[in-house]
Amino acid sequence: MNANGNKLVLIVDDDQSVRAGLTDLLQSMDIPVRTFGTAAELLESDLPDVAACLVLDIRLPGINGLEFQDTLIRKDIRIPIVFMTGHGDIPMSVKAMKAGAVDFLVKPFREQDMLDAVARSLEKDSKRREGERSVSEFRKRFELLTPREREVLSLVTSGLMNKQIAHQMQIREITVKVHRGRVMEKMEAHSFADLVKMAEAIGVGRAT
Repeated sequence: MNANGNKLVLIVDDDQSVRAGLTDLLQSMDIPVRTFGTAAELLESDLPDVAACLVLDIRLPGINGLEFQDTLIRKDIRIPIVFMTGHGDIPMSVKAMKAGAVDFLVKPFREQDMLDAVARSLEKDSKRREGERSVSEFRKRFELLTPREREVLSLVTSGLMNKQIAHQMQIREITVKVHRGRVMEKMEAHSFADLVKMAEAIGVGRAT
């Protein structure tokens, strides 16, 4: 299967010729594309659960590009955005980039600049999604722990030694070691460093 089959570029521009040109460019690189004439059209669409990026024109009928970026942020839709405009200015660019845009391209832009920006955006979204999948898996493993094991996990990843944990929990040190071993096994941690990373990812230990 083509690796790009798990990716998608969304293009929002009210100029049909621009949409067609970008579609041809991206599809020539085997990148799937869906196009929209307005931001509202995109919001009303059902999109596949794949790594994606948004190529978004600043000047749009109805909701403009910057307003649409704000809407996505409020909805906690964290798709990377590549802005494009024929009327760009520095304040627009600064606002877009500060709000998290990956790039801001002024028309007419070089095709390679667009391809590079899209590649960076898709890679960024792939990494974000992978991170979210990992955190979800860590939480499932955490749910398998008993209340006592969760307490041990929190104390261990906070940097306390077994003896200190035993004193705080008022149990024997050997019991702490047993709990710690079960925690490592259930969390599928290959090392203490792995365990710390998992705990911090789900807000346990140092993060509490």
